[in-house]
Amino acid sequence: MAQMELLLREDVENLGLRGELVKVRPGYGRNYLLPRGLAVQATAANVKAITKQREAFLKKAAADKSAAEGQSALLQSLSLEFARKVGEHGVLYGSVTSMDIAEAIAAKGFEIDRRKIQLAEPIKEIGEFEIPVKLHREVIATLKVVVVKEEA
Repeated sequence: MAQMELLLREDVENLGLRGELVKVRPGYGRNYLLPRGLAVQATAANVKAITKQREAFLKKAAADKSAAEGQSALLQSLSLEFARKVGEHGVLYGSVTSMDIAEAIAAKGFEIDRRKIQLAEPIKEIGEFEIPVKLHREVIATLKVVVVKEEA
């Protein structure tokens, strides 16, 4: 099957990083990557332009990573506590979701997108939990979340 060469303009999950030259199936390139502006045709002019953009991007990525590392240290010192109504067997009525965690983080003065909170499924029981928060593709902070029984 024929493949097309594209230059990535953004990081694409399971494909490559910004500025990389990748080979993809024509349909994927034509119908997904090109219309969304995630990639461009691999022409000589585009390769030269992306190379210049990549240098600026690498400087920005280094600054973003150092900012994420600083934020990671602050987040790891943070502990969030949620009081929820509990049934007979320690099971919560309702749950603690990534949205709840994001709101609690915002209340503490941090601005984190809820999609960066790597909660596989909502928390439905009492206890202590370590929740990974992906601040940067190379920086993952661990947030301590404690769910306790709500006193009547």
